[in-house]
Amino acid sequence: MKVLVTGGAGFIGSHLVDAHLARGDEVVVVDNLSTGRRENLNPQARFHNLDLRAPALEDLIAGERPEVVSHHAAQIDVRRAVGDPMFDAEVNILGSLRLLQACAQHGVGRVLFASTGGAIYGEVTDLPASEDVVPRPLSPYGIAKLSVEHYVRFFRDTRGLRATILRYANIYGPRQDPLGEAGVVAIFLNKMLAGERPTIFGDGNQRRDFVFVGDVVRANLAALERDVPGPLNIGSGQLVSVNELFRELATLTGFRGEPVMAPARAGEVHSISLDARRAREMLGWQPAVSLTDGLRRTLEWARRG
Repeated sequence: MKVLVTGGAGFIGSHLVDAHLARGDEVVVVDNLSTGRRENLNPQARFHNLDLRAPALEDLIAGERPEVVSHHAAQIDVRRAVGDPMFDAEVNILGSLRLLQACAQHGVGRVLFASTGGAIYGEVTDLPASEDVVPRPLSPYGIAKLSVEHYVRFFRDTRGLRATILRYANIYGPRQDPLGEAGVVAIFLNKMLAGERPTIFGDGNQRRDFVFVGDVVRANLAALERDVPGPLNIGSGQLVSVNELFRELATLTGFRGEPVMAPARAGEVHSISLDARRAREMLGWQPAVSLTDGLRRTLEWARRG
């Protein structure tokens, strides 16, 4: 099939591009390279350097006429979203809305939307959180993702757009940007390998649900085989504190220093994990890579880098 991946030069998107090409799909990448990297681009894919907010997006969809659009382009920096919610909304809401409208108008068969389970639910007392939890996002980033979910449902219900919503936990793995503001695994590894002390914001007891990027790719491919609206949580259901993550990475890298402790950041959830039973039942998906194995694979990539 012909697949268009937005954010295909980014962390998760580039792995999806590789997976689609490996199974024989024709792949088109749309990325404005604001955070994506040219070195992540697979040369077998056709690349368009374009912002989703650009009016030319509709012409591109009309010209390429993809069968599937995998929407992974986003502004993912929670701190930037808190400091500039208008910018976050322009990219994550208006850009996504422009894309969805173009897909509906030009006969795109399937849309996969990468939402967030890590930021959409807010503080949940009963973990892991299922999709039945009423979302109460704490940050503009989570609010924007939830807004787009509503637009996805609108286009599915009124325009017949076959769309699936996937809510991701904290994704990590090779190609994650260690210089960005998201991705604690990449940031910690980059610092430790350079012999520098990573920074932990807050007391380090905040807990996250970590999923290896290869498992996320498998979830996306599985979602294409069945027309399930979602939302579907893509997570491990396990809680790992930032302090525990620091210690495991320190052991793997041989880092002997202590972290720099800094004040907690506004808009971030203290603890979240995702119940992925619905994805298992409806997609036949569950994570296959353990955290220890995934961290080793990520470290091997970082050392080669």
